[in-house]
Order: sequence, then C-alpha cells, then structure tokens
Amino acid sequence: MSRNLLLGIGLVVCAVPLRAAEPADELRPALARALPLLAKGAAGHIEQKTCFACHNQALPLLALTAARPLGFEFKDEDLHKQLKFIDDFLGKNRENFLKGKGTGGQGDTAGYALFALDVGGWKPNDNTAAVTEYLLLHQKDLEHWRVTSNRPPSEASHFTTNYLAIRGLRKYGTPEQQERIENRIAQVRAWLVKTPAKDTEDRVFRLGALHAAGAERKEIEQAVEELRQKQRADGGWSQLETLDSDAYATGSALVVLHQAGGLAVTDAAYQKGTKFLLQTQKEDGSWQVKTRSRPFQTYYESGFPHGKDQFISSAASGWAATALTLACPPK
Repeated sequence: MSRNLLLGIGLVVCAVPLRAAEPADELRPALARALPLLAKGAAGHIEQKTCFACHNQALPLLALTAARPLGFEFKDEDLHKQLKFIDDFLGKNRENFLKGKGTGGQGDTAGYALFALDVGGWKPNDNTAAVTEYLLLHQKDLEHWRVTSNRPPSEASHFTTNYLAIRGLRKYGTPEQQERIENRIAQVRAWLVKTPAKDTEDRVFRLGALHAAGAERKEIEQAVEELRQKQRADGGWSQLETLDSDAYATGSALVVLHQAGGLAVTDAAYQKGTKFLLQTQKEDGSWQVKTRSRPFQTYYESGFPHGKDQFISSAASGWAATALTLACPPK
C-alpha cells in the first residue's frame, strides 16, 4: 500500500512521543471513533450515487489509508470497491476527458479523483491518462487553471484547483505527456509565486501547490509563515476571518504544513492544532462544520451525520482525522 498522501512524497509518521500536554493515548480513541464514520459515509455514497464525490470519497480515503499502517482496519475489499468506483466513473467519461470537456466540477473533480486514486495506491491506466490529458487541454490558454464552481471552501479557490491539477499530473502523467506537463507546471509556478492568498483555503493550497510545483525554498517558507501566522489562540484556523475556527480549516492547514512545509508534528503549533481538534470532536467521532455552499444537488443521506452539513463535515472530518493520524505514534 502506498503511503503517498498529499504531495506524492513518502509519509513518515513521527514516532517521537507527544508532550505531556497532548498525550498519545488521546489520539487513538479519537481516530477509533472517526474512521468508521468516514468509511460508512464513503460506502453510503457509492450505494446511492454514480458520480465521484471529493467530500465523501477523496478526503475520507485520505484519512482511512493513512491510518491503516497504524493498525486501524479498513478492509482491502472496501478500499478496492471505492477505487474501482472512482476509476469506473472516470472511464465512463473518458471520451469527454480526451476532448478536454471534462465533467461537472471540471478541474476540481478531475484533480480530486486522481488524488483519491493516488492515496489508495491505484496504478496508472487508460482512464488516468485520459484525465491527465484533460488537465493539459483544459484552460490551456490561461496562465493557470481556474476554479469553475462556487462551493466554498473546497471548490472555490484557484489555488485548490491548481494544487490538485499539478499533483495529478505529477502522479499520473504519461511519459508522452511529460514535456507538456513540465511546461504547464512552470507556467503555473510563476503565477503561484506572484499571486497572494486571500483566505485559509488559498493559503493552504497555495503552499501545497508551491511545493508540488517545485518552487524555491524561500517561496515555500514564506507561504508556511503566512499560514502559521493565521493560527488562532484556540489552536485552530478559520475558513474566513469573520468565522470561528473549525476542523476543515484546521485539519487541512496542519496536514499541508507538515507535508509541504516540513512542520514537525512535535512542533508547538501542530500540537496546539491537534488539541483543538480533540476538543471539538463530537461524541460520535465526527467534526461538524456548517456549510457555506448553496445546495444544487438532490439531497441524500450517505450515513455520515449532520444532515445538510454532512458534505463539508465529512470533508472536515477527513482532514481532521488525517492530521491526528500524522501525530499518532506507531502502535
């Protein structure tokens, strides 16, 4: 099983015991409550839908696959079922991808689908090659990929779209595509360096994209500092300055700071963040985040709690559980 999670680099879980203020024995019970819910929501989605969902599949799979080497069970057949579902979804739309047309959600859907396949260890095939061809054709006359949806926070930032596209091209690009991939990434890298972030989603994925695009270390360090400076006194991050800290912003910030910014899980900032997540976790194991998106899809119950807040809450719980997994010492 590949442990390449966020940036296509090997994940090494720190085995250094946490400080007394953040005992390791709090992390495993928290994960033991969260992970089954994430698996239930992912299973519920494919039972009712034929489309891929970043909120119920990509981010839950990120957490579930990260936790497996720590002894948390996620059966091979359940993982394969999820990955096969995503690959089949891409296959049904292969001709549209090859023509540069894509699907609903455009670059975000394509990028998050490749993200989910990657964290699950899915090997390149004709379907992933079609998606990478789409990413090379989509908006090729622009200096960067642009988000086409307005579903904050996860589908409302150009930086998220560009991170996902770069990551997908890095992982699944074919040998024949490599020259075009490098040219496109160099073009986007120049845009990333000169373009400031406006909110937490921007800051998180600008940092991730700079790292994935091979930006200079000084650019990455500046992006790390910008994100760290937005950590609040309660240990969390907020999506917007006007909102309270929440698990989506905090979990994604911690994971990317660790993976792209090199922030150690023993760093005081990381431990403050994990403490916030432990304190805000619900008894059922989830984290609830209020939706900011206007609904346009037919409502359905996936099995994940929180009703009409379930999609963002599932995504938030995936980020939060991954952040805790990174800090969890081996069993």
